[in-house]
Amino acid sequence: MICTCIDPFNPNIRGREALLVVDALLTNEDRSYTVKLSRTTPSQDEDPAMVSGAVITISDQNGNTTKLTEATYGIYKTDSLSFHGEIANAYTLDIKTYEGTEYRSYPCVMYPVKQIDTIYFRKDQEIPKNSTQILDGIRIYLDAENDGEGNYFRWIYDEWWKFSVPNPKKYDYIDQYNIPKVDQIKQVCYQHNGSNEILIHSTEASQTSRIEREPILFLPTDMSDRFLLQYCIDIRQLSLSAEEFQFWEQMEILNASGGDIFDKQPFSIVGNIHNINDPEETVLGFFQVSAVKEKRLYIVPEEIKNLDLPVYSYDCERVETGPSDYPGATTPDQNMTFDKIYEFYRSTGYIFVRPIYDMFGNLNKLVFTKPVCALCIARGNLVPPDFWIDMEPSQ
Repeated sequence: MICTCIDPFNPNIRGREALLVVDALLTNEDRSYTVKLSRTTPSQDEDPAMVSGAVITISDQNGNTTKLTEATYGIYKTDSLSFHGEIANAYTLDIKTYEGTEYRSYPCVMYPVKQIDTIYFRKDQEIPKNSTQILDGIRIYLDAENDGEGNYFRWIYDEWWKFSVPNPKKYDYIDQYNIPKVDQIKQVCYQHNGSNEILIHSTEASQTSRIEREPILFLPTDMSDRFLLQYCIDIRQLSLSAEEFQFWEQMEILNASGGDIFDKQPFSIVGNIHNINDPEETVLGFFQVSAVKEKRLYIVPEEIKNLDLPVYSYDCERVETGPSDYPGATTPDQNMTFDKIYEFYRSTGYIFVRPIYDMFGNLNKLVFTKPVCALCIARGNLVPPDFWIDMEPSQ
């Protein structure tokens, strides 16, 4: 007898300050380092406003300074040939915006980090948040030795996998008398996914400094095509200062909040960057300085099958149609033609993949499907990563 409902409420916040957000990571790797500058927006549905035209420098404790170049709007990079971080050195980030406001980080020491011993996986189950469905899959773990020099760690991973589309495009349609083969069949590609989770660990309160069975990632085996051909995960292990560990710990707590009134309420997370002339200004983000060790793991389909786990199958609609499939068409030229069929399906987002001929060599039907099922480049890259190694099926 009593009814109620919940409507979303988006308050109109006037005069809200656009805060500077700094995303910067400096390591000892031989690569170009990136600093991303943006500003917050009043609505969580809006993308951050990138900050262009800034002057950014990184200086060390010995007085050496390197200037970053704006590669794309709001994204600044170092020269990989002339600068890289060194363990035990301390670095400071300086930012001067286009308007002349100056920001600076506190000096950050690059602590050493031990190598990852092993990366491995085990059969496991997981129930996603806000769901009751149990997913079967694998969980990826790592073990690492620590010599006691550092107690705080963070992990970043990158995934790559080789996949094949089920209905590759093999022909181009010009007209019913001219259907040539394509120059290159784009059937096999490589897809990439980067981590967006906060993976941190502290050994400060542990009786042992060794890291064992640290969970990195759970992957349901029947939810994607990761394990149909070959999968690879690359994990980077970073050393953290106590201050940076506390920053990520607070970020983890904040991100875990589900928005319920009984959850922890949002709070301001203090980073290590400040306005030189206005210490009261809130600056979001952290200048991360860390040594890095990385390790890679390949997984082939046979290893997944041996665990008796469910396998992914493509859900790709395949349309095979010709003029004779349309009511009222006594001859192909009278009502519906191959050209009309082709134009109709092309206009509705389908892609032509191949013709079907009858036993006498006459064109009978045209085959269509969605681009993601016919062209692997719709979601991947034809060129494998530089490090990629094709594993033997028995491995």
